[in-house]
Amino acid sequence: MTAAPTSSPRRCAWATSELGVAYHDREWGVPVRDDRAFFEFLILEGAQAGLSWETILRKRAAYRRAFAGFDPRRVARFDARRVRALLADAGIVRNRLKIASAVSNARAFLAVQAEFGSFAAYVWRFVDGQPRVTRWRRGQALPARTPESDALSRDLIARGFRFVGSTICYAFMQATGLVDDHAADCFRARAGRRAPGRRSGGPRPRPTTRVRRRPPRAAARRPAP
Repeated sequence: MTAAPTSSPRRCAWATSELGVAYHDREWGVPVRDDRAFFEFLILEGAQAGLSWETILRKRAAYRRAFAGFDPRRVARFDARRVRALLADAGIVRNRLKIASAVSNARAFLAVQAEFGSFAAYVWRFVDGQPRVTRWRRGQALPARTPESDALSRDLIARGFRFVGSTICYAFMQATGLVDDHAADCFRARAGRRAPGRRSGGPRPRPTTRVRRRPPRAAARRPAP
């Protein structure tokens, strides 16, 4: 007896590769409360600038090894010798400015923790403590930035962070669940906030129709919805 064929769930259009599907299904749009996870995505989203997200996903394990498990205290202590070693590491994006910014951002990250108690407490203020939810339709034109990402970018830059332009910040907000932009017909939109693979300590979502948002940054580097 032949088993009945099973169809895969409908996903956001950009999730097509094996890595992209796993990331979409388990992480994208799930609220983060852990500071190390926030620091990880600051590094990864900054590294993506000019590249595809698929490239960064393939290098994610190498980044974890190279950047001390994304421990901001350890990364903040990286010296010139360690930076030179990173520039020779073929597993990561060997861009001097991006690597240097990861180290300086670690120091700025620690300063934010010292001021607010945690980076989570700081960054969730930009969405009033609630995930912003937009259920966009396929083919809908979506912006690369929002007023919230503009505000976050300005504040991070003022605090000494680099590679945190508004487009990068918006992708960071999507990655960490500050916003949830799963398509209306995506199974993750129907399943709710939690996804396997990430523990969410985030609050319940607050639907909004004020701003329509885009799937992972940017249209030139990731598939359009």
